[in-house]
Amino acid sequence: MSAYAVRTLALLEARLRLRRLSTLATLLVVVAISWLVISDPAGGHTLISAGGARVRYTSSALALGSASQATLLFALAGFYLLRGRMGEDLRSGLGGVIGASQAGNALCIIGRWCGGVLYLAALAGAFMATVLVCHAVRGEGAIEPLVYLQTYLLVLGPMILFTASCATLFDSWAPLMGKRGDLLYFLLWVGQMAMLPAVTESAGPPAAIPVDFSGMSAIVTLFSHHLDIHSIMLGIGDFDPKLAPITLPSWMWDGATIATRCVTTLLACLPLLPAVRLFHRYSPDRVRPARSRARRSPLALLNGWLRPLARLTQPLFALSARLPGMAGQALADVALTLASAPAAIALLLAASVAALAVDLHALPPLALACVACWGVLVSDLPTRDGDAGCALLGAALPGGSARRYWRQLAAIVVLGLMFTGVAMLRLGASSPLRAGALLAGVLALAALASLLGRSSGTGRTFLVLFLLGLYIGVQVNNVALADVVGFHGTATAASVLTWLAVGIAAAWGGHLCNRHRNFS
Repeated sequence: MSAYAVRTLALLEARLRLRRLSTLATLLVVVAISWLVISDPAGGHTLISAGGARVRYTSSALALGSASQATLLFALAGFYLLRGRMGEDLRSGLGGVIGASQAGNALCIIGRWCGGVLYLAALAGAFMATVLVCHAVRGEGAIEPLVYLQTYLLVLGPMILFTASCATLFDSWAPLMGKRGDLLYFLLWVGQMAMLPAVTESAGPPAAIPVDFSGMSAIVTLFSHHLDIHSIMLGIGDFDPKLAPITLPSWMWDGATIATRCVTTLLACLPLLPAVRLFHRYSPDRVRPARSRARRSPLALLNGWLRPLARLTQPLFALSARLPGMAGQALADVALTLASAPAAIALLLAASVAALAVDLHALPPLALACVACWGVLVSDLPTRDGDAGCALLGAALPGGSARRYWRQLAAIVVLGLMFTGVAMLRLGASSPLRAGALLAGVLALAALASLLGRSSGTGRTFLVLFLLGLYIGVQVNNVALADVVGFHGTATAASVLTWLAVGIAAAWGGHLCNRHRNFS
């Protein structure tokens, strides 16, 4: 294994990922989140507050505050963005070529890992560049690039290495290549977040934890030297303008915390050792494209048990055969989606009954749960034809791929209304604005699912960003734009119209992307 070979493979891997349209979509999301998190103090919100007083937007404050938000974003989304490259090799037939080559396991694994690290580092660099621009607009004091660079390296560096290591390990070992690996990493991410209460509630002074790859314990440790960590708000928080702002020193990292992060960096690379040892090397007796059919997941077992519920979709199929044009085709897509996932039919029936029975104050949480189930269900609908190998067949039908795009978008919207329609009608009687936010949110999310699915060729891109956005939306309860589906009741007429505009722009952008892919 030579340095030149590793460098070549790493650059090739990074270029393949950076050239995808999904990378552009991810960058736009990163830019939007960075500007959303760093609120304008003139609007009554701030990134960091302690004891009701806001912390000035100096380089150290913005670097630590933005890095704390970025590590949550990249630790979860980064893994799923890196996942699937070896699965693509299997589907394209390239896996057999790689497996038969003279390249050793270590070269294949290290080269792919380095490419993933470069890819995530590029996204983190774009995030930092956006924060620097935001500092120029909203910051207080001079921009200190070295302060930003030190903070991002110490906070995001170990996290990027660990995320890339886990993605490489899970793709290298056959039992973790599918949904089982996705669930295991999500549990690891939740475990990382669970370490934070142990740090803040410790009897003595908090200290950074070596196995905290997210870096949140290190950030809390640094803040504890200058702020009361029991009264600190990190994210989008309120502050009392009558209190004097707090100014943090430029250089906050001490030797002990830096040493802990260096140890964490070494530990982040440990998953590469079993990855080299367990690498399947695309051997047909260890992994194959249809391996997921050999072992049924718990969801597949549940769908098998609920298979009789699929008969409830027969009237929909019959009606779709009678309806002319796109309406019938969209309804057929709805029926096919429900028939292929009987568990979704059970959830739909339960959600409709619950929306009729619960009190009005319980409707928003129920509607949010319905939106979550709907988003997971439709995440792969825009790519279903391509995954089944019948995209060209659908393009040969009247209207071609353009009609297929619009009917799939219509099917996603119809499914969204089926899941949330009862709750939407009941909310409309008591809170029309909240019902309007729910409707606008469903339309915008449906358009984004179509855009991201069509541009990236996989439903995983939308699913990851959707779940992350859902998590952020639940946590942020005082920003109108973050209340996408009216969960908190903070949505305004302006935010509803904004999400409608986002939906229209995303729908048209997906159409243009669809045309570009057909002509390229």
